[in-house]
Formats: sequence, structure tokens, C-alpha cells
Amino acid sequence: MSDLPPIAVFDLDGTLADTAGDLIGTLNVILKREGLAALPLEQARDLLGAGARALITRGFSATGQVLEPDRLERLFQDFLDYYGAHLTDHSRLYPGVVAALDDLEAKGFRLAVCTNKVEGHAVDLLKALGLAPRFAAIVGKDTFAWSKPDPRHITLTVERAGGDPSRAVMVGDSRADVDAAKAAGIPVVGVSFGYTAVPMRDLAPDTLIDHFDELPAAIAALVPV
Repeated sequence: MSDLPPIAVFDLDGTLADTAGDLIGTLNVILKREGLAALPLEQARDLLGAGARALITRGFSATGQVLEPDRLERLFQDFLDYYGAHLTDHSRLYPGVVAALDDLEAKGFRLAVCTNKVEGHAVDLLKALGLAPRFAAIVGKDTFAWSKPDPRHITLTVERAGGDPSRAVMVGDSRADVDAAKAAGIPVVGVSFGYTAVPMRDLAPDTLIDHFDELPAAIAALVPV
């Protein structure tokens, strides 16, 4: 067993925090600017999980629009600018997050975030939610040359946090999280309350939880300390 500390890696949107209101709110601002109808929040939640470019592409596709690359890049920059000023209008931590992180840290885990959000927004959001100092690494879609579902996004996050992938666990809400973790040979805890078009149970994570109260025990069964 490695002498390095065990690492618990978390996705952000739909895992640590319910951010759908601000992300879809920003998408709807962009849609309206382009003369298109806004999408209802509940309909659009499942568009989340792969980053802002994918969200924009999916959002426009839902209105029957196909975006050319140049237009997508312009809208992506518009999205980043607006969203950066509205990170926490509606976003909140899921119940039980702080207590679960306390428990994991008390057991010797280091904590990290691996998200398909751009790194700057991830850091700013976690600062606003009061969590940023707790993470040994906060890694975004633009931090490395690879992002989820590429397994290197997770393994490099673990290494940046000072750990070894052989003593790590991923916690996430989407296919990208599950696929990346499995490809990296890292066990994955799926949460049932996030953003996914396919029910998390059907994605076959190693363990499924419905509330953060269940997380410490779930991780303890997967990663011996």
C-alpha cells in the first residue's frame, strides 16, 4: 500500500453543489440574446455535466439550432463572462456535504475537485461556498490537456493533490465521472441526485448513495485507510 494519503476526488456541479439554476439561467440568457426561447429548468438539467461548450451546444440543439464553430466560440465566451458574475445567485451545497468532508478529513483523506467547469469558475464558486481551502487540488476542464471522461483528468488530479491513484476514490453524478473513474481503475461512488440523462444506478458505479450522510461509510468500504 502506498505511503501517500488517500484521496477523495469530487465532481462539482450536481455532486457537491446544486448549480443548475445558475448554469441554466446563464444558458437562457444566451438563448434569449440569440432570439430563442428559454428552456425550463427541469427539462434542461440533464444537459449539464460536460462543461459549458457542451451545455451551449445541447441547449441550442434543444431549440433546433446547430452551431457553427465560430459562433459556438463567441457564445462560449459570452457564457463565461455572464456566468462568472452569477456563480452563486441560486447555487447551494447539497445537504450533508460539510459533515461528510469533516468525516473524511478526520480519517486522513485529502480532498480534491475534478470538474468539467473551467478552473477559474470552480475555484471562485468553491470560495463563495466556503469550501475552497479544504481541497488540496481544484482542477477544471481547462487545467490539463484532457478532461472527463478521459481518465487522465482524474489521475492527474489525484497526483496534483499529492496522492496515488491506487488509493483514491471518485464521487460524481454523471456518465463522464463513472466512465473516467472506471477507465482509471479508481472506484467510483455515484450520487443519485445530480445531473444525468441516464439514471445513476444504470451507469453501474461501485456504490450508489442518495445523501451525503451515506458517503463516509461508502468510501470506507472502497478505500482502506
